[in-house]
Amino acid sequence: MTFRLYDTATREVRDFVPLEEGKVGLYVCGLTVQSEPHVGHVRSGVNFDVLQRWLRHLGYDVTFIRNVTDIDDKILTKSADQGLAWYELAYRMKRELDRAYDALNVAPPTYEPAATGHVPEMIELIQLLIDGGHAYAAADGSGDVYFDVRSWPQYGELTHQRIDDMEAAEDADPRGKRDPRDFALWKGRKDSEPETASWPSPWGRGRPGWHIECSAMAGKYLGSAFDIHGGGVDLRFPHHENEQAQSRAAGQRFASYWMHNAWITTAGEKMSKSLGNSLTIPAVLQKYRGIELRYYLLAAHYRSHVEFSFDALDEAAAGFRRIESFLDRAGDVAAGELPEAFVAAMNDDLGTPAAIAVVYDTVRQGNAALGNRDDATPYAAQVRAMLGVLGLDPADPVWAGAADDQRLTDAVDALVAGLLEQRAQARAAKDFATADAIRDRIKAAGVEVEDTPDGPKWSLA
Repeated sequence: MTFRLYDTATREVRDFVPLEEGKVGLYVCGLTVQSEPHVGHVRSGVNFDVLQRWLRHLGYDVTFIRNVTDIDDKILTKSADQGLAWYELAYRMKRELDRAYDALNVAPPTYEPAATGHVPEMIELIQLLIDGGHAYAAADGSGDVYFDVRSWPQYGELTHQRIDDMEAAEDADPRGKRDPRDFALWKGRKDSEPETASWPSPWGRGRPGWHIECSAMAGKYLGSAFDIHGGGVDLRFPHHENEQAQSRAAGQRFASYWMHNAWITTAGEKMSKSLGNSLTIPAVLQKYRGIELRYYLLAAHYRSHVEFSFDALDEAAAGFRRIESFLDRAGDVAAGELPEAFVAAMNDDLGTPAAIAVVYDTVRQGNAALGNRDDATPYAAQVRAMLGVLGLDPADPVWAGAADDQRLTDAVDALVAGLLEQRAQARAAKDFATADAIRDRIKAAGVEVEDTPDGPKWSLA
């Protein structure tokens, strides 16, 4: 049975044929580490984690590269607003992202390159584009370098757009551009930016543009041609369109297939920090287990937009607990063979909703066997095998550790809440000495308390 996937570039489901038999090169655009990860952020991580798990189940040797963007305009702006060095903010948020991935059992990629570690490769690629007549340094002396979109007639082929129908690129000062749609490959340093956020280059000190980062990192670790490029659907334009154009203009074949996961929305709008409707992973995991959130994210097809609601998450969590209940009743059973219907669903463009339907059907048969006092072992073995592929096997030690961590968090939360209540009562009574003593006691235990408009919040120091 052939694995088939939807290729965004051709807008059709295609048989997957790797460039090299038995091997797969996969590149996924990771996050810009500017803020705490929310549910919308981690959907991509979970979806492409399932992709690499399924490819490995099919017997492929997968090289999975997922980058981190640790320098860009938003990081500089937010770090300045918070009084932090840009690299400190990026590193803090990268650690938060790692914790979120771990909490949802997202396996690490083969390698996770950071943009700041690959500036020399980016400069080489930019120079190659200049030498080939596809890029130019701005004539205004700003130190900016732009990709000349009209030098590449195929520009727009990924998203099926005509250049004249596109809006102007907004990633740099338009005064140095030949065409408003030209996009920045290199950004000359501004006096308002920290010196540490710039690198020497043939065009003066500066930093790379967003798009050139991924082209350079994909080329370094996967070569000039690789199999699958993935990311969120919001990256199709301009990011992925620009990646493909500059890479192919530099003589690279680049990606054979393009995969994009859809948004998670709230009130019909993309979940994002700018909308103020984001739900951070630490906040959600105070109410739900990581395995339940992962199950919720996989219950919808990766190309389907999901309208987030706690009611839907409640329903998903209850559904998953029914699966766990069956496995508990069936006893300790090793994973078995995958049902053919499950394999067919996964081979059909990672059809996780249909695959989960097979899980439920198998659980139903297993429960019937238990009710009739028959042997439910074959059904439990199949359920464990299917959940294993999806990263949802409750017996996986990853989840056992997460359960222990959650119980510890709940216990600490209850204890800290009690102390904070005592502190609030002391402050209300103007007994500030007692209030300060309680605060110091909490801090001595390694817990930081922040007073917010929504009440005090704690975190480990």
